[in-house]
Amino acid sequence: MALLSLNNIEVAYDQVFLAVRGVSIEVPERGLVALLGANGAGKSTVLKSISGLLKPERGAVNRGEITFDGRSILAIDPPDRVRLGIVHVLEGRRVFGHLTPRENLIAAATMHRDRGHVSALIDRMFQTFPRLAERAKAKAGYLSGGEQQMLAIARALMTEPRLLMLDEPSLGLAPFLVDEIFDIIRAINERDGVAVLLVEQNATAALEIAHSGYLIENGRILMGGTADVLRSNPDVADAYLGGHQKVDYHAVKHYRRRKRWLA
Repeated sequence: MALLSLNNIEVAYDQVFLAVRGVSIEVPERGLVALLGANGAGKSTVLKSISGLLKPERGAVNRGEITFDGRSILAIDPPDRVRLGIVHVLEGRRVFGHLTPRENLIAAATMHRDRGHVSALIDRMFQTFPRLAERAKAKAGYLSGGEQQMLAIARALMTEPRLLMLDEPSLGLAPFLVDEIFDIIRAINERDGVAVLLVEQNATAALEIAHSGYLIENGRILMGGTADVLRSNPDVADAYLGGHQKVDYHAVKHYRRRKRWLA
């Protein structure tokens, strides 16, 4: 049984704009799944439907079902979804800039009552992200983009999740930092057994670490399969696998699927 399952969900904003149409995806226990697509394809909306963050943006799941560990979660509030083991790292990092890395981590540990356990978790985060240990006394707002992304992931891991959802972790980062961030994501999945749902435009980097993936366009899932299957598809290669240094995202944004994708 899948840890996370979306069955034919439909998401609308303001009860008018249909952003996601009939999306069905699964994330296995300890799996690492990539959700690929261009800007505006519906990737972030899918994540927010899982974490429960649609309501502040006047969005709602109008149809379909989302289950986590066999339990429907649509009626569960976002804080309780975190307690179930679902955590969402939003696009843009959104760390608390006026706090230090340690204080950011402490702020995410309110669900833990044992101070000793919180201290052990912080030590584990600093071991996983040595750069944060080096900048432990700096204000998070003065960290580099890569360091802020590491902090955002570490802060999410303070909740000890079973499912880690990441929205565009490579956005705005230099290629060598992208490699470092993705190596850390793979290590978290393999070492700690945390399932990962990774939303990315950088399909090249995502498919290097993912076990499987889905391609979404205009709110619909067009293709799904193992990472090898997606990499070997010529249309995916032409549109998305130009490499993080060569890909023209403007062209990707306006790409339209070819007929053989429907075959």
